[in-house]
Amino acid sequence: MKAILEFDLNEQDDKEAHLRATLSLDMAIAIWDMEQEFRGRLKHGQLGEVEYKVTEDLRNSFYQILNKHGVDLDKMMS
Repeated sequence: MKAILEFDLNEQDDKEAHLRATLSLDMAIAIWDMEQEFRGRLKHGQLGEVEYKVTEDLRNSFYQILNKHGVDLDKMMS
């Protein structure tokens, strides 16, 4: 099965769609790196109780936002 994406780079909307398509791997890696940063800080960081709670809350919000937009890190990075 093949998929071919075609963009008219003379059209602004297509230029933006092209950038989204071509930069999607970079965006997926950046999202994955953020998750790993949260995970590392919670698992290995020497955080105080308040810092731990704030980091945990931010990580939960991060996942809620991803889920709201249908972003599944496991599917993207497997």
